[in-house]
Amino acid sequence: MTLEIPAGPFKAFLFDCDGTIVDSMPLHYIAWTKALSVWNCEFAEDLFYAWGGMPIAEIIAKLNVQQNLNMPVDAIAKHKESLYFEILHELQAVPEVLEHIHASHGKIPFAVVSGSARDSVVASLTALKILDRFETLVCAGDYTHSKPHPEPFLLAAQRLGVAPADCLVFEDTDLGIQAATAAGMASVKVPQPWERVVAAQ
Repeated sequence: MTLEIPAGPFKAFLFDCDGTIVDSMPLHYIAWTKALSVWNCEFAEDLFYAWGGMPIAEIIAKLNVQQNLNMPVDAIAKHKESLYFEILHELQAVPEVLEHIHASHGKIPFAVVSGSARDSVVASLTALKILDRFETLVCAGDYTHSKPHPEPFLLAAQRLGVAPADCLVFEDTDLGIQAATAAGMASVKVPQPWERVVAAQ
């Protein structure tokens, strides 16, 4: 699999974390399934991927409304994250994105723009020994409006001192690509796990 990189030049690369840099979405889904099972809450895998990039608290709130439940948002969020940390040792990188990070590091600044909590992003990047590659991390809690709103990407560009039009976004979800487009940024779509398997065959 090769990533289709738009013609530059670009002055900053903005990366989503889960599913883009780290192949963590399958692990997150395992953690979600375990955390929600106590409440008999169903979270279909296709819906999980469709909501990729959405902060945990928003996901739980939506599931509460959707299934007429009253799950405690903070408690479920903490439990889900603790379950993710338990299986973090299984985490691997998305090879093509990691390769691009190594090849471009030091040439232009990088930022991570994620819907996940900061401790989750830091843990994932630390597990792969690449946390020091990024000048700034924009995570859930840093912004008011999550993807597909452009605010997270615009905040990252502002922190890096780079105009939005000079940023290239790496994303694996439709919500993320929509946010990048709304921010006036070019983007690269990183295939989902099952798409990468097909491409490798």
